[in-house]
Amino acid sequence: MSSAPDDTPLPRRSAFRYRLLGVALMGAVRQPYAEEPPMSEFQKHLYLILHPNEALVASQLSPEAFGAHYSIGSPRHFTGKVIFAEVDISFRHPDLRIDGYLAQTESGQPGRPKRTKFVKSYRVLEHIDLTAFQRLYLVTTDGAVLGLDPGDEPADTRRAGRIRIYQEICPLRLVVASSLEPRAFGAYITAETWSKGAPKIFFAQWDVDAEAIVNRLDVLSHSGQLPNVNPANLSNALRELAEIPGKKSKTLSLNGNLDLTSFKNIQPGFYFSEGDKLLFYRMPTMEELHDKHRAWWRHL
Repeated sequence: MSSAPDDTPLPRRSAFRYRLLGVALMGAVRQPYAEEPPMSEFQKHLYLILHPNEALVASQLSPEAFGAHYSIGSPRHFTGKVIFAEVDISFRHPDLRIDGYLAQTESGQPGRPKRTKFVKSYRVLEHIDLTAFQRLYLVTTDGAVLGLDPGDEPADTRRAGRIRIYQEICPLRLVVASSLEPRAFGAYITAETWSKGAPKIFFAQWDVDAEAIVNRLDVLSHSGQLPNVNPANLSNALRELAEIPGKKSKTLSLNGNLDLTSFKNIQPGFYFSEGDKLLFYRMPTMEELHDKHRAWWRHL
């Protein structure tokens, strides 16, 4: 028998059935796209809270609304300052499972944004690339929010031969005096010391004249900026750093001072550090705050 294909035309009813089958198959392929959920009503953000606790949080609130909510609008945090940074929404790390939590960042109620969805609350900073950080936000105790952009360090920041006092903020919280300038201090904490270090660190510098304290000229007035530091211990520790060659740091207090003193006592600003990498956010001077950020300045 011949194996040639049968070219006999299909009956009209059979051809119609095949066309229906084709339409059904096309519909089956397109169906998942037709059922995709609508775009979110509110823009989603990723925020890394750096103080008072360390946590990566997804939210549909703007930075200003998030800061106000976290400082005065949430029953979980009653008083104190808040510092957080916005993280690039496209950033991903396998240990953080960001996609799954972003998908859950919906309130389920039309017209109402999802305020917070905690992604992770332990060992977060070490898993975020410094290049993923955007603006840094400082929140006063009554919910006023100031945004800072990353920028270049001031020209005299790296001047050697000075003793500086640093506030470690995340993940460590010590008050530390050091003979190292900020970049070298960050590298020391994140890459050179094991017992007192961390893979990445966020810290600030207190505006304290250490040289005056070493010379016993102004101990009491400067100690007022550091309420958790014993004035006598402060003077002794700074003198030890000045007199012992090669000594890099001296712990002044196991407790931080952020909630006990004003943001205005931080100069020149805030730092993220990882080895030789540094990200700097300049703290405006009091004059700049008064002239350019008066609404926030009034809350200090």
